[in-house]
Amino acid sequence: MFLSQVTSPHTVRHDHTRNIMRRVILAAIPGLLVSCWFFGLGPLFNVLLCSLFAAGFESLVLKLRQRPIGFYLKDYSVLVTGVLLGLALPPWSPWWLLLVATGFAVVFGKQLFGGLGQNPFNPAMLGYVVVLVSFPVDMTSWPAAHAVTFSGGLSHMFAGTPWLDGWSQATVLDSLKNNQGLTLDELWDGYTGFGWLSSRDSELVNLAFLLGGLWLLHKKVYTWHAPAGMLGALFVMSLIFWGGNGSESNGSPLFHLFSGATMLGAFFIITDPVSSATSTRGRLLFGIGVGILVYIIRSWGGYPDAIAFSVLLMNLCAPTLDYFTRPRTYGHDKAKRGFNTEGQ
Repeated sequence: MFLSQVTSPHTVRHDHTRNIMRRVILAAIPGLLVSCWFFGLGPLFNVLLCSLFAAGFESLVLKLRQRPIGFYLKDYSVLVTGVLLGLALPPWSPWWLLLVATGFAVVFGKQLFGGLGQNPFNPAMLGYVVVLVSFPVDMTSWPAAHAVTFSGGLSHMFAGTPWLDGWSQATVLDSLKNNQGLTLDELWDGYTGFGWLSSRDSELVNLAFLLGGLWLLHKKVYTWHAPAGMLGALFVMSLIFWGGNGSESNGSPLFHLFSGATMLGAFFIITDPVSSATSTRGRLLFGIGVGILVYIIRSWGGYPDAIAFSVLLMNLCAPTLDYFTRPRTYGHDKAKRGFNTEGQ
């Protein structure tokens, strides 16, 4: 009997890595533009320098590994790492801080494990945590909105000139964490630039990243499970431990959703297909775990914004989540785990 060989009727997606990375970069542009509105060209300089450093470190390591440099640079994955790092680091960060963060992200967070697709940790968040732990003063020196001049920002970035009085201030999350017995109304009355839910710059930047993330969902770059899990868990945790507007309050749910790097983390960090869980339920649980850890570290930990630490901790849990949330095998009533002892 002649059996014709035909292809299976499987759906094939033509979204290659390069196209996906391009869309991620495009979706981050609104957040970058809003950040530049508040902090001048500092965020743009961050992104450009981090992207340049990332491409340089990637090329150097590929040269040492005797791999084709152009082939790997064309997937734009290292460019996404540079963009995300530039957006996460304080505007007008010193150039050497950007260099250290990017170098550690690319060399130790990505290439040390074999390159794209083999890294267990999110490279951008690994680089961010290294400089946060090593240089806490520089990482907590955020400029005040509309306060830094172009020349002053360049001097701080390339010459190490300290910020002038009034050019920098504590972030809204840091102010809440170090609250000394004031009610929230009293605390925010003394905070320059507080908006409806959080600081004006923070809530508008988060809104811009939210819009970019929704566009990525519309383009089916990733599924809704991880972002919804993280934002839902953060909302529930902050609702349970809110405490009203008293001096012991940890902030309202909407305050936490639109403060710090919440939306950047929800739509651009935890959706990394390599270092997060791969199964549908696993991605949902991954997001929930990140949301819970973010609130715990923000409220009772030592750092006001906790996206990076939470993501790295959940990266460790991703293989376990995938193991226990494997989808049902085709043709079986239940997913088979381990070895089938029948018929061995």
